[in-house]
Amino acid sequence: MALSMRLSRGGSKKRPYYRIVVADARSPRDGRFIEKIGTYNPLLAKDSPERVKLDGERARHWLSVGAQPTDRVLRFLDAAGVKERAARNNPKKAEPGEKAKERAEERAEKLKAAEEAKAEAEAETVEVMAEAVEEATPDATNEGVSAEAPAEGDTEAATGADEPQSADQPAEG
Repeated sequence: MALSMRLSRGGSKKRPYYRIVVADARSPRDGRFIEKIGTYNPLLAKDSPERVKLDGERARHWLSVGAQPTDRVLRFLDAAGVKERAARNNPKKAEPGEKAKERAEERAEKLKAAEEAKAEAEAETVEVMAEAVEEATPDATNEGVSAEAPAEGDTEAATGADEPQSADQPAEG
C-alpha cells in the first residue's frame, strides 16, 4: 500500500482549514485517512505558532515506514526540522510567455522612437537658439563698439580724474 502525507481540506467556503494526514495514495483528498498528524490554518499570520501544528514524532515514524509527503507537507516538515527539503530552482518559472515578450519588444521600440524624436526636437531647438544668439550679438570685429566709448585702460578719461577739483565743489564720495 502506497502511503502519502498530504493535506485534507476542511472549513467552509473561502475559509480553508487543513488537516495534515497520512492516507492511502488511492483514497480521495478529503476522504478516508489513516492518521491525523497535524493541522494547517492558512488564514493565520505567517509568523503565528498556531498556523502549522505538527506531531514531529509521528511524522518521523510514517516517513520511516515509507510515506511520501507532498511538496507542501515537505515544506512544513523542513520547517519543523523533521526532514530536509532540497531547494528547487526553476529559472524558467519567472520568464514571460511569447506574447508578453512581443508586447515588451513593441513597447521598447515605441520608447526608443519617442526618445529619438525628443532628441531631434531638442537638437532643433538648440540650433534655433544658437542662430538667435548669433543674430542678437555683434560680431567680434568691433562694429558694435562706438568710437566715443573709452577703452578698458582709459578709466581716468572716463572718470575725469586728471581734472583738478575746485574748492567750491564738495568732494564726491
